[in-house]
Amino acid sequence: MKSEDYKHQFSAWAQLTEQRLAELCDAYLPAQSELGQAARYSLLGGGKRVRAVLTLAACALCGANAADALDYACALEMLHCYSLIHDDLPCMDNDDFRRGRPSCHKQFGEATALLAADALVTAAFETIANATCSVESRVEAVQLLAKGGGDRGMLYGQELDKHFETVRANEQELLALHAHKTGALIIAAVELGCVAAGVRPDDEARRALVRYAAEVGLVFQIVDDILDVTSTTEELGKPVGSDADNDKTTFITLYGLQGAHEKAEHHNAAALAALDALGPRADFLRLMAAELLERKK
Repeated sequence: MKSEDYKHQFSAWAQLTEQRLAELCDAYLPAQSELGQAARYSLLGGGKRVRAVLTLAACALCGANAADALDYACALEMLHCYSLIHDDLPCMDNDDFRRGRPSCHKQFGEATALLAADALVTAAFETIANATCSVESRVEAVQLLAKGGGDRGMLYGQELDKHFETVRANEQELLALHAHKTGALIIAAVELGCVAAGVRPDDEARRALVRYAAEVGLVFQIVDDILDVTSTTEELGKPVGSDADNDKTTFITLYGLQGAHEKAEHHNAAALAALDALGPRADFLRLMAAELLERKK
């Protein structure tokens, strides 16, 4: 697959996701309420849609139509968006901007932002419940999303993130933090695609995709840490330097800028190695890994 083909496919899947999210908002997050307006403001206000595209790509790689996984991909984006609204709140990271606009609580107030995030969680599971996949598929999808987003996944990672604002993390603790906070939902993304395609957990391709996602999740976080000290608020669309302001342990504080780049390259190589057995059908994911390693925002 050529780079331009990858970019075209990524754009097509991201656009498909945007269209479906707008439809789902009309169904489950009506704009008649302020919390509905706030939820839509955050959910439809841009974003890379990396998790959704991973879900669709995994589904396609497993031989199904990517659109079969579309509602699962959108549910994941809803859950991810709720976590961002909470992340920005004063009691968490206290960030005033997200995706180049005022964060949800700055635009609508803290109480409405909190409720909007809660509404996105319930809408995510309602989306899965009403998807056109089989009952068995939907039950497994609920299990995966709940596990990835719950206190064995993302939420535990957020707890660790707050804990290590006051206590310095070592390497293993930092890896555990981000395996939960970032990695859990990225793993859920590829597994949701597999589930939509009817692929069992013991399938070789699904196991390879999980290994790939775990490594890509670390690359994504390391690059985030790098951009927090090398980019600008205008480029990222959110405040930079917030990690240092909150005295967080990051890959930069542990390894320095050069060392963090080397760590990102190491995990990128591991992600690519996980795809070795999948042949050319994994080319999109190989190019995606390269794109995530080199991203500037």
